[in-house]
Amino acid sequence: MRIVIAEDSVLLLHGLTRLLTDEGHEVVGYRTADELVAALGADATLPDVLVTDVRMPPTHTDEGLRAAIHLRSLHPRLPVLVLSQYVEQRYARELFAGDVRGLGYVLKDRVTDVDELLGAIDRVATGGTVIDPEVVAQIMARSRRTGLEHLTPREREVMALMAEGRSNYAIADRLVVGLPAVEKHVTSILTKLGLPPDSDDHRRVLAVLRWLEHRPNGES
Repeated sequence: MRIVIAEDSVLLLHGLTRLLTDEGHEVVGYRTADELVAALGADATLPDVLVTDVRMPPTHTDEGLRAAIHLRSLHPRLPVLVLSQYVEQRYARELFAGDVRGLGYVLKDRVTDVDELLGAIDRVATGGTVIDPEVVAQIMARSRRTGLEHLTPREREVMALMAEGRSNYAIADRLVVGLPAVEKHVTSILTKLGLPPDSDDHRRVLAVLRWLEHRPNGES
């Protein structure tokens, strides 16, 4: 099996490479997300599986996971196993939003033995799905907290226009509805998001911030 590893820790990259090589696999390692994306571009020969960390240079925040999402968009059949100490909830939800075949997300400190790691890599490489229960718990917890999942399609339209800085009058004009209808939608949105009573302007800003942080794929 040909395996690509994206891991900025020299010791861990060396250890994983040695482990997988001893198992008879061909391994190529990259220490930055930019190197990984460049190596697996549109015309690249794909590996049997990509194993990537989440936090990689230059900012050590979420570059590895964002690179994995980008590469899956280029190569929908590329098997990807995220192996990290962290659950990056926003991008983890995005990674698993579509076809989950050949996808995995495993926490490093919950992999108790070598066989478990090898098994996860093999399952993902053969089209299976491996998700650590802790990853699922954190993703679902965040989803429950946002309140956005309770918005109706029309309320999502209103919310998107609010995020553009439009007033209720401008939203009514854009949607070709009456002002009272827009005011009703805005009130419903603020209630569903569980925002505490305060000035309307303050609650509106909080709603927009939550929308911008947690909005679903494809919504502006």
